[in-house]
Amino acid sequence: MTATYQLRDYQRRGLDFIRAFLARGLRRIMFYLPTGGGKTIAAEAMICGAVAKGLRVLFIANRKQLVEQASKHLARAGIRHGILQGENTRSLDARVLVCSIDTIHVRGIPNDVGLIIIDEAHAVAGSEKYRKLLFRYNRVPVVGLSATPFSAGLGKHYDELRGALFQELVVGATISELIELGNLVDVDVFAPAEPDLTGVKTQRGMGGETDYNETQLAKAVDKPSLVGDIVAHWMRLARGKRTVVFSTNIPHSQHIVEAFKAARIPAEHIDYHFTDDERAAVLDRFARGETTILSNVGLLAEGWDCPATECMILARPTKSLIRFIQMTGRVLRQHDGKTKALLLDHSGTVVRLGFPTDDLPLELDDGNADKSGSRQERKKSEPKPCPKCKFVRPAGVHACPQCGFAPQRQSDVEIQDGELVRLDRKKTAASRFEKAATYCGLLQIARERRRSEKWATHAYREIFGVWPRALPHVDGKPSADLRKWVQHRDIAYAKGREKAQQDALSPVEGRARLAALMAPLDGGKVVIHG
Repeated sequence: MTATYQLRDYQRRGLDFIRAFLARGLRRIMFYLPTGGGKTIAAEAMICGAVAKGLRVLFIANRKQLVEQASKHLARAGIRHGILQGENTRSLDARVLVCSIDTIHVRGIPNDVGLIIIDEAHAVAGSEKYRKLLFRYNRVPVVGLSATPFSAGLGKHYDELRGALFQELVVGATISELIELGNLVDVDVFAPAEPDLTGVKTQRGMGGETDYNETQLAKAVDKPSLVGDIVAHWMRLARGKRTVVFSTNIPHSQHIVEAFKAARIPAEHIDYHFTDDERAAVLDRFARGETTILSNVGLLAEGWDCPATECMILARPTKSLIRFIQMTGRVLRQHDGKTKALLLDHSGTVVRLGFPTDDLPLELDDGNADKSGSRQERKKSEPKPCPKCKFVRPAGVHACPQCGFAPQRQSDVEIQDGELVRLDRKKTAASRFEKAATYCGLLQIARERRRSEKWATHAYREIFGVWPRALPHVDGKPSADLRKWVQHRDIAYAKGREKAQQDALSPVEGRARLAALMAPLDGGKVVIHG
């Protein structure tokens, strides 16, 4: 190991915390650094320190491209390593192995491993392969790296581990801190002035104010529609800037590229059907500046870095804060001559999820919020007949091996007339004080009823559709309407449990139980607003 590192203060501080937690006997630590914060450098420093102590280290990723990227970083740092990944496996005697979780799931890992580092570790909670790995090697220290460590279940308790999946979250630095330090750039956001709320009725909400009907509002802003002409807005607001586009689906991405080409702007599309060589060629042309517009669906959200990218076009609505932060992180990296990034949001996502530079919900989710049960992993694909020749294609095969037909999904994206306007972070946060008052009230109710702070957090999300993020401090008592909403929520939950129990009872017993449950409401005339 010849690599030496000049770690930034926040990186060094984060590694010190990790060492302290491991010294206390903890085994699974999540390390948060925003995209561009130097997770790879911190990981390399951990690897060198572990090897110097005689330990063997595994660096694990969940995608082929991430394995390749990690290997290149280690090679540039002068760290000798092997690879454990399908047919690409080599140098298994090395003290450091860069591994694919898919290959490890089949082959297992060496017995003398002393440290496991997991890249993009927010994926661990939803992956059976990762969980089985941690269950089997539960005495080996694990450090997870992530820029979005708020997946459901990352802090969930498992009997196989005698503790949580990840036991502690170490925050190296926040996005706003890195912007202040000059390690990331800030971002200007242009988005629809307001969504199309035609037909959405109003009602009296909590605090007595008049607001949109929550259910109808959710439907109105959840349509797969985009506001404004993408090319025209880019020409007006970002002309000449190297731009990555996140589209709704492959046909939509291809359509956007054709529209830019028609305007004589160099543009290319990329997707998972491309071979490694084709993909590398497309990314290289973009990195060299030969291509100005690079469009994809979700391929470039993780594991792709091109700091020269100044602009991002968000042409796909999303409710996922993780996906949103991963995508916008592509344009926040520092680069020569780059003072600010630019986000053209045609989907209205920023209005729903907040600015990408806002503070994030940095806590490990214990998995208890989903009352309907744990998340199910994606179902395995099944063999399907070819639409053209009816030959049954094997599972996961896109192009028919018999006739070569490769079905293309048709884009169903609706483009609405409209203009994007610059969002003022202060104005978009004007209602934050109302939201803060609601959250403060929920916290007080939680204390009164001996419930956890997470109960208040998830109740807030039910009301507003987003997590409580960077809210100002306010004082005050819960409003009467808020208390009624909580009462209604508790009654609905109790009724749900009662119904589940009465399914096992006779019809007569079931009706009697339900009548007893509803009896306290007959004279109370509880009215719920919102």
